Amino acid sequence: MKQHEQVIEVMRQNGGFATLGFLNKIVDVSDWRTKTPFASIRRIVQNDRVFFKIKPGLWALKESKLEILKKFELQNSPQKEQDFSHSYFQGLLLEIGHLRGYNTYIPAQDKNKLFLNKTLGSVSTLNTILDFSYQHITKRAQTIDVIWFNERNLPNSFFEVEHSTDMQNSLLKFNDLQDFYSKFYILSAIARKREFEQKISYSAFKDIKDRVKFIDYEFVSALHTKSFEFEKLGKL
Repeated sequence: MKQHEQVIEVMRQNGGFATLGFLNKIVDVSDWRTKTPFASIRRIVQNDRVFFKIKPGLWALKESKLEILKKFELQNSPQKEQDFSHSYFQGLLLEIGHLRGYNTYIPAQDKNKLFLNKTLGSVSTLNTILDFSYQHITKRAQTIDVIWFNERNLPNSFFEVEHSTDMQNSLLKFNDLQDFYSKFYILSAIARKREFEQKISYSAFKDIKDRVKFIDYEFVSALHTKSFEFEKLGKL
């Protein structure tokens, strides 16, 4: 079977779509005569005669395009598209965190939301938030979109996915959690970076200004892909 046929077959078995990370994990490249098989997979899915891009890092077969767009409710519904994007990037962050050895958390109201062909709750490793501090603090933290907890059950990183809502609300949450030795991230489209820079410069956020980082969708999808590459190569 040729290389592109292997990629197509793996996608078909997965419902006609897959993340690059999933392809890196599942496609058997052991007999590929190349030193850069993952680059070959990226090149293969960019053939727009056979594949189409749904989101950064997420590709699908054109032969199944109508069915996939219907499955994810991405036809002529901006709100559904926003909901899909939010859950998709939450799912990527959960998988990255798991590969890095963290326990991962999402809010209870997000557990039944879909991340591709599974629920976010099935991807997260924690059913409830860990009691890492006083009750009023953990109650504040439990609305954060994604949290990575380290082996000492303390929060390593907090992530807020801001597709269209006001990111100032996320910054207020981070401000309330600033006493923890944790990392804070706003994940959004690169087009919103200027908005982030404006909001984080408010005097109310002077204590966290240098601690909150802006990351965009392309960065996270690339990190997700690379994480699976490293796992397969035994470098994680």
